[in-house]
Amino acid sequence: MMTCHNKTALFPGSFDPFTLGHFSIVERTLQFIDRVVIAVGVNDLKQCCFPLEVRMDAIRRIFKDNMSVEVITYDGLTVDVAKEVGADIIVRGVRTVADFEYEKGIAEINKRLSGIETVILFADPDVSHISSSVVRELVRFGKDISTFMPQQADGGCA
Repeated sequence: MMTCHNKTALFPGSFDPFTLGHFSIVERTLQFIDRVVIAVGVNDLKQCCFPLEVRMDAIRRIFKDNMSVEVITYDGLTVDVAKEVGADIIVRGVRTVADFEYEKGIAEINKRLSGIETVILFADPDVSHISSSVVRELVRFGKDISTFMPQQADGGCA
C-alpha cells in the first residue's frame, strides 16, 4: 500500500531582514519539498535591527499567494520547533566556507538531538553577495536596499 506523505522543511533564522538570498533558498527548497515553514527566531542575545513583527509581516507579504509557505516565530531550540511542525528536514543556505563550517557543526548536533537531517543549499551566485548584515548596514546609513530585497516585501523592512 502506498501512502502519500507531504514533505516539510523548516527554514530557521533571524531574517533581519529577509533578503533575496533567503527568498532564493525558499524557492529552491520548494522544488523538492511540499511545504516550507519559515521560522523567525527570537534570540535575546542578538540585537535585531527590525522588530520581530515587522520581519514576520514582511515575509508573510512576500509569500501571501503561496500556500506552501508558512511563517512562524520561535524562541527555543531549532530541533524542538522542527519536531513541533513535523519537519522532515531543516534547510539552511550558505554563502561562504565559513558559513558551511558553522552550519555543518550545527547540523551534526541537530541530527544527534533529533534525528532530523539538515539540507544545506549553496547560495545562488546571483545573490551570494547579499547578507542581512550588509543590508542592515545600508539601512543604518539611509541607503536604498530595494535591490537586495524581494519585491513583494513592499519595503516592509526599511
